[in-house]
Amino acid sequence: MLRPLLAFLLLLASAQAQHASAQSRPAPMEIRVVDDSTGRGLPLVELETVHNVRHITDNAGRIAYDEPGHISEEIFFDIHCHGYEAPKDGFGIRGVRIRIEAGGKKEIRLPRQNIAERLYRLTGRDLYRDSVLLGHETPLKAPGGPAQVAGQDSVLAVPYRGKLHWFWGDTNRLAYPLGRFRTTGATTPLPGPDLEPEVAINYDYFVGADGFARDMVEVSNPEGVIWIDGVTTVPDSNGRERLVARFSRRKGLADALQQGMVVYNDDRDLFEVRTEIPLTEEWRFLRDHPITVEDGGETYLASGNPFPVTRVRKTLEEALKPAAFRSWSCMDPAADPKSAPPRRRADGTLDWQWQDGPPVTVAIEQRWLKEKSIRAEEAYFLPEHAGQPGTQVFPHTGTVQWNAYRKKWILIVVELAKDKKSPSMLGEVYYSEADEPHGPFRKAVKILSHDKQTFYNPCHHVFFDQDGGKTIYFEGTYCNTFTTAPATQRYNYNQMLYRLDLADERLRLP
Repeated sequence: MLRPLLAFLLLLASAQAQHASAQSRPAPMEIRVVDDSTGRGLPLVELETVHNVRHITDNAGRIAYDEPGHISEEIFFDIHCHGYEAPKDGFGIRGVRIRIEAGGKKEIRLPRQNIAERLYRLTGRDLYRDSVLLGHETPLKAPGGPAQVAGQDSVLAVPYRGKLHWFWGDTNRLAYPLGRFRTTGATTPLPGPDLEPEVAINYDYFVGADGFARDMVEVSNPEGVIWIDGVTTVPDSNGRERLVARFSRRKGLADALQQGMVVYNDDRDLFEVRTEIPLTEEWRFLRDHPITVEDGGETYLASGNPFPVTRVRKTLEEALKPAAFRSWSCMDPAADPKSAPPRRRADGTLDWQWQDGPPVTVAIEQRWLKEKSIRAEEAYFLPEHAGQPGTQVFPHTGTVQWNAYRKKWILIVVELAKDKKSPSMLGEVYYSEADEPHGPFRKAVKILSHDKQTFYNPCHHVFFDQDGGKTIYFEGTYCNTFTTAPATQRYNYNQMLYRLDLADERLRLP
């Protein structure tokens, strides 16, 4: 009897010792970084110690600094934050010294250089990790991240049947290096009391039996990844609203295997293939983020990457028919767009019109400029940098939306930087505007910068516009893809949300 009793007493003593150890462990210190102009907590701020231990703020701008050995010690932190700058000391070092106190609090205010304001990370895990550790409430139902999603690429979003429907490309998880590669999706309420974009977005993901975000596109061939774009709503022949998109099944960025149009099955919450389009077809389909435009008494869907240079009448029947598409162009429809010169009228001006032939793209205008077939001021899609006269911005991907406040079509676009002095190759975001959705876009202002990181496929969510369009919201994919820089833990390959005040004097374009 003594042995079982002795074993029990030893176990009890061990448990008590562990409890005492936990009770005696110092509470972490709260370090919070805020935007100096708004006082709002800043996510994605990196604080690094002299011995290269890096801490990164969560969505509320907090770090739970839990280093018991540093209590009562003064620690220097180097500060790095895209578009924000800590002041320099006499040696030109940007950072701050903090005396570490158990359970203490320290606020760091950073002035913003970006015109756009960073709000929070939208997707992934550990969104409010440090805030939870410090005992704070959060605006998310799942502050650690829902549906086991660790990373998501390139958002598409559209109001449909009383909800917002959200779709993403490749989706990562923590359970295995390979995640979901056939599009994932979620719904949320429409903007209002249950969805305030300045606070948080609680996604209700479509999940499988394992609890992980599930496939949203059904294609019979199992080979390759499936991406969708051109997600929009159209009326069918009975006037019923339908959700449609283009799908692309592919081996990777370059190798397409199949493409066509899919239509959403509301009973299954799944996109199903409706038509296939030959791989040789490069423009006669919906792309990226379609917008609705009125012209000559007709309603069209206009789309493109990023400029809406193709259009089709807004019906299900027409949207599924490649032959119904027209492009905005000033080339001979029968010419090879890789070598065709621009077409001009008798008075020498470029002969732009909607026609059955390939559209003019950024790449074509770049070629024309190089060949001196057009002058810089004639370009539709190569705006001049408003802060650097004579320098052109080379748009990559983005969106064009009508803005009621500016009474213009506004462009939010990431640049494919040609200058090696640029902070990033694919992380500099610009604002521009035009009287027509297809341009011309003459001037552009940089609103967002990233240091050696990527921020691709920015998307302006026009359904979030506030104050009569004065305040807009856009998001993009933050990652280290296409760079040699290290990945940012937790944030890498996820969506970040920004807010832009269109009354900002810096956005005034000549």
